[in-house]
Amino acid sequence: MPSNDSCAPLIALRDLHLSFADTRVLRGIDLDVQRGQAVSIIGPSGSGKSTLLRCITGLLRPQRGQIRVGDTAVHELRSDAEFIALRKRVGFVFQQYNLFPHLSVLENLTIAPCKVLGRERREAQDEARRLLGKVRLEHKEHAYPGELSGGQQQRVAIARALAMRPELILFDEVTSALDPETVGEVLRTIRELIEEGMTCVLVTHEMRFAEEISDAVYFTEHGVIVEHGSPRQLFNEPRSPRTRAFLQHALGRGERERRPLVPAGAAAR
Repeated sequence: MPSNDSCAPLIALRDLHLSFADTRVLRGIDLDVQRGQAVSIIGPSGSGKSTLLRCITGLLRPQRGQIRVGDTAVHELRSDAEFIALRKRVGFVFQQYNLFPHLSVLENLTIAPCKVLGRERREAQDEARRLLGKVRLEHKEHAYPGELSGGQQQRVAIARALAMRPELILFDEVTSALDPETVGEVLRTIRELIEEGMTCVLVTHEMRFAEEISDAVYFTEHGVIVEHGSPRQLFNEPRSPRTRAFLQHALGRGERERRPLVPAGAAAR
């Protein structure tokens, strides 16, 4: 009988191990993302968060473990054609925008759909203009990346990822290189995608944003998942003392005074 995979996760990581020389970066990661979910991965720098995203797209290959995206066993892929087919389905927005500086905004959005997906130029341009409207940059289609602010470039990068019509999008610290005044416009764009049902995995230091938009949150440190759960549980009643200490530091004194984190089971005053 055919298996019923309607409840199977869109992303499933099992016992993922990855080392660079003698440095163990991932040490047995298990993680699930259901279709339509927003999942945030938080933790200190160097805890393996970005490495996880790169493993999902095949940019890095773990020494041990399994990675599945839908019915694709990523850990078994070998050929360039197989990896290209995977990356057509998985959008990736990096910390650095990685736009082509010599191409206009419109050209940045149409080059991959035309060359990789084989779409007609006019169709790709129409889609690109619709996506620029979606990220509120329809007036910048003829601009070049160097003429845009960091926040505008990042929104172009999000629109470029959407132009491939992916099943899910991975966001890797997409606000960390931005001026604080432009962070909000990028987070607003991501929030709207999540509200529309796009499956999203976010590596982020924006704690309150992660708490607001996530269906599940994973806290990683030293290449392991210390704790995971709903935002309500993890941000308000973290079970691990390490999670609690990290959140108290990450949220800052003002946030702690506004709503202090208390140990699981402790009575809030």
